[in-house]
Amino acid sequence: MMLCDAAQVADGKLFILGGGWSITGPDPAPSAIALKLEVDWNEAGVSHHWELFLVDADGREVRFDTAEGSQAVEIRGDFTVQRPQGVPEGTPVDLPLAINLGPLPLPPGGRYTWRFTVDGEANEAWSLGFTNRPAVTA
Repeated sequence: MMLCDAAQVADGKLFILGGGWSITGPDPAPSAIALKLEVDWNEAGVSHHWELFLVDADGREVRFDTAEGSQAVEIRGDFTVQRPQGVPEGTPVDLPLAINLGPLPLPPGGRYTWRFTVDGEANEAWSLGFTNRPAVTA
């Protein structure tokens, strides 16, 4: 999992632009999250559900007011992988994901973490923290 300026998936590979940062802002800017999942050989053909959500330094979900009311910053999806032909049995199956985001109006000076889950399961290694710089005063 990596924070970047932009990402895309093509031919089963991740293409990352401006990757590897953990400090941004203070002004909102587009960003992306590049993920590479390794799906167990025995999980091929099985449907899975993933979720990615943003929390603040206190572990509370980050929410924004919208026309539909207060909304948490969450992204969800489903995936199913197939076993590649000619690959030895037992080989994990790669699944690259590129999630591009518009500018998020996060308050300056805060610490945030993206948390990733698959089928409701979380792992400490499946989180990605970043800091939004404090506002510059004249």
